[in-house]
Amino acid sequence: MIIRALLLLTLSFTLIKAEAAKPNVLFIVIDDMNDNISLLDPKSAIKTPNLQRLAKRGTLFTRAYCISAACNPSRVATLTGLRPSTSGVYQNASDWRKALPKRRTIMQQFQAAGYAVRGAGKIFHHKLEGAFHDKDSFDDFLPMAPQNMPPKKLNRAPEYGSRNTDWGAWPTDEKDTIDFRSTEYCISNLKNPPKDKPLFLACGIFKPHSPFFAPTKYHVNLPTIRKPKRLETDWEDLPLGATALMKRTKWFWNGMTKLERKIPGSYQNFIDAYAACCRFADAQVGRLLDALDSSTIAKNTIIILWSDHGFHLGEKDHIEKFALWEKTNHIPFIISAPNVTKPGSRCEQPVDLTVLYPTLLELCGLKKDSRCDGPSAVPLLRNPNNTLWPYPAISTYGKGNHSIRTKRWRYIRYSDGSEELYNHDYDPNEWTNLAKQQTMVPTLSKLRARIALGQAVEPVSNLRR
Repeated sequence: MIIRALLLLTLSFTLIKAEAAKPNVLFIVIDDMNDNISLLDPKSAIKTPNLQRLAKRGTLFTRAYCISAACNPSRVATLTGLRPSTSGVYQNASDWRKALPKRRTIMQQFQAAGYAVRGAGKIFHHKLEGAFHDKDSFDDFLPMAPQNMPPKKLNRAPEYGSRNTDWGAWPTDEKDTIDFRSTEYCISNLKNPPKDKPLFLACGIFKPHSPFFAPTKYHVNLPTIRKPKRLETDWEDLPLGATALMKRTKWFWNGMTKLERKIPGSYQNFIDAYAACCRFADAQVGRLLDALDSSTIAKNTIIILWSDHGFHLGEKDHIEKFALWEKTNHIPFIISAPNVTKPGSRCEQPVDLTVLYPTLLELCGLKKDSRCDGPSAVPLLRNPNNTLWPYPAISTYGKGNHSIRTKRWRYIRYSDGSEELYNHDYDPNEWTNLAKQQTMVPTLSKLRARIALGQAVEPVSNLRR
């Protein structure tokens, strides 16, 4: 009996030790952050030192792309591992839980594996009512605070868009912002992690989402931010599918040009305000890293950072996301995993965020989910220079509209069958659509086939899983 009791006691201690050895996860998602930041463009005047600080700890994916250029479908796809063409979730108003009533989110996978799952801010789409936030995915969650709005619009343009179509220095005190409150919650959890379980902690940073408000200090000493390069004839070679898709958001660019004529300097102020919001978001990442570094779990924590999509600031005469071009799909994506990622490594291989779900499962030793639409990126983390990666980077916006990005090409196919093709070797601004050039037929055929390979073609069944 004594020997049996000692064996049971030894087994219990072994299980406890194994449980404690599971890596913790700090999961950071930023809203609307595009690639015009120093993390991805060293020449950019929008400095993001804390994102670069994180990249030095792990692997930066220099060609990472969102799954969809809209908040709800992007986040749902990333957090469930299923593309919009699998789930049927294409729009911000889509009821994603009705479409996927039984599908485990990545957070639920960690709950089932014995993790304490906590979060704050914008993880799912930020409207709590309806089918957006998923309370079952968290053991404890702090929702976004209401946006602290100024008494009247700061941009002096009450007729331009809504109250959210605004920008400027606001509020004075950083503590009065949504993101400071969300980050403070996460810092508290890093300082006091659970004693009996590993931690999965999700922090959703709302800025630089509109309105472009950042506390006053982030506007101080802001360097000159260049306006995006434009081509007056840019839209002349766009197909009908593109102009139809952009019709709903054309008011934003048209309104900006009208406001610029009325109040000169408004466009530059808009761009500067976006830059200030990026600086503010970067500072929140720094606060999280500082808290993690001083915590008891610092050496055994995987850090994931990503943005749900990019954002146009006038490139291709477009302001907003909701497009299939480079600026609205290219995103920051960093993974730091102790004993797996090489500090300061860079992966140039194009990937989309369908890799995130299976990658986290593998990194943390959780059971593989064969229903994921993307592969694990662990092979790229172990060897960032892997040139044999066979998976395409595909983005989808709206049913039947898809883009694919390789190192050289961006190919877009719209639901009406019309196409765009850009050679990024010499056309990074995507000004010359090559899709109708006869010499491009072999290239187009290969890229069309790769979209099919990526399982983002129509029609597909709405799999309720």
